[in-house]
Amino acid sequence: MTQFKIIEVQSQSFESFSLEAKKSHILILLFCFCNLNFIFNMESLSFYVGVIGNIISVLVFLSPVQTFWRIVNNRSTEEFESLPYICTLLSSSLWTYYGVTKPGSYLVATVNGFGVVVEIIYVSLFLIYAPPRMRAKTALLAGILDVGFLVAAILVTHLAMDGDLRIDVIGFMCAGLNIVMYGSPLAAMKTVVTTKSVEYMPFLLSFFLFLNGGIWTFYAFLVQDWFLGVPNGTGFVLGIAQLVLYAIYRKSKSSKTISDDLESEWQHEHLLPPSGPPHNKSEE
Repeated sequence: MTQFKIIEVQSQSFESFSLEAKKSHILILLFCFCNLNFIFNMESLSFYVGVIGNIISVLVFLSPVQTFWRIVNNRSTEEFESLPYICTLLSSSLWTYYGVTKPGSYLVATVNGFGVVVEIIYVSLFLIYAPPRMRAKTALLAGILDVGFLVAAILVTHLAMDGDLRIDVIGFMCAGLNIVMYGSPLAAMKTVVTTKSVEYMPFLLSFFLFLNGGIWTFYAFLVQDWFLGVPNGTGFVLGIAQLVLYAIYRKSKSSKTISDDLESEWQHEHLLPPSGPPHNKSEE
């Protein structure tokens, strides 16, 4: 009975408002409703964009499979370098830590967690099939970067920092490493301009660099995460530049004066997600 009286009093109070006041209340309610609806739609959109980014990044992580199939069949790493895979393992590990630490960033954590597993397999194959000198170099670099630096970064940020400061420091490390790794295709772009040939810049690799950078930049914009947005935006711009070069020089005659080692070096280039970190080397 008391509840009905309260509702009746509220109804009477609303009826007592002037027409202008009623309009104002209705507009406020409509604004709140539209705002909530917009927020829910943005969350749904960011989720679906993140899922698409995860799928693309998984394909990028798996892009060197043919190269490692060749390594296993030949039981030798030949002239392939392990450093790109070691750096990508570090990048994926840091992004996984970032995704776990920052609330709501589980899509970043899942795809990079997958990347950590894949990169561990790649580095392990180097340790198995590389010549003694390369095996020792791989073990040393992996120990310093993927174990020493990673453990130090986790311990320092976890024990000496908390809250937003911890997230910001991890984000700066991830973004800085990604930007450095995204710069690796610049050498191949220079080769294309010099030789006037796209022979050493595979189209699919350039396309996925463009696609991967674009989708994660869009995701970063939706969730307002600039640590994801800046490095992937850089990759997106470089991807566009590579596609433009491909369109300009794709009909040019292939130059045969460049060594096969240069071709192999470019074919190992990786793409960086944040969602998903890039490989620096993959065979065409």
